[in-house]
Amino acid sequence: MLVFFFALPMGMMIGTSFHDPSSGALSFQAYERFLNDGLTLKGFWRTAIMSCLVAVAATALAYPLAYFLARSKSRFRIIVFALALAPELAGVVLRTYGWLIILEDRGFINDILLHWGLIDEPLRLSKNLFAVVVGLTHVVLPFAILSLTTSIQGIDENLERAAQMLGANRLSVIRMILVPLSVPGIVSALLLSFTMAASAYATPALLGGAGFKVLATMISEQVLFYVDWSFAAVMANALLVLMLVVSYAGLNFETRLRDRRGVKREG
Repeated sequence: MLVFFFALPMGMMIGTSFHDPSSGALSFQAYERFLNDGLTLKGFWRTAIMSCLVAVAATALAYPLAYFLARSKSRFRIIVFALALAPELAGVVLRTYGWLIILEDRGFINDILLHWGLIDEPLRLSKNLFAVVVGLTHVVLPFAILSLTTSIQGIDENLERAAQMLGANRLSVIRMILVPLSVPGIVSALLLSFTMAASAYATPALLGGAGFKVLATMISEQVLFYVDWSFAAVMANALLVLMLVVSYAGLNFETRLRDRRGVKREG
């Protein structure tokens, strides 16, 4: 199944990136174009920055909710859990249009601020990086919450109680015990949010506008409008390499932190 539905298509995509459409021969022309095209490289770095911002924002927002879901015995826990997952009941396009209505120049936020006299002209909240980060954070937040909740549930509550009995305040318990032990969940949430944001198409296309180019939207343009499969494959490979590099860095960081903690424990 993995070979047929994953390895084979990936191999075909990599092979297409070395194909010269004019001559049909093996060529590095598409890669040379990618490395020398300022617009494409700008889209690559914009994708990386956008995905990093989404990953950090989603993880930071998800952590308090995940801690509540993992530790709370309240009867409202199931309601909070349902609300956290509620965005997944609507399609990505529907949620994106909702944010577009809220953030556009004559949207909900600007209308309120103008009505109260707090601003003289609409704020540029849409068709930019800010709007895309907000929209994508909303999309990936439920996945970050689930990842962190699972990680925090695996931490023994007695460790927190023991620290409090020894005089540690709540902030110290979170900083010295909870966060270090939940690093696997934090890394998983960051990587999951990053990869989902980097490969997103609908949200950057709608909230970013025509001038906001990321790799996903640029790949779509090359396939649908320019019919340049080789160049599209090169950009897809670049996106794959970006995800693999970030994933390797995150997992390597988690491994080194775990090994360091093991050495300290033995010492």
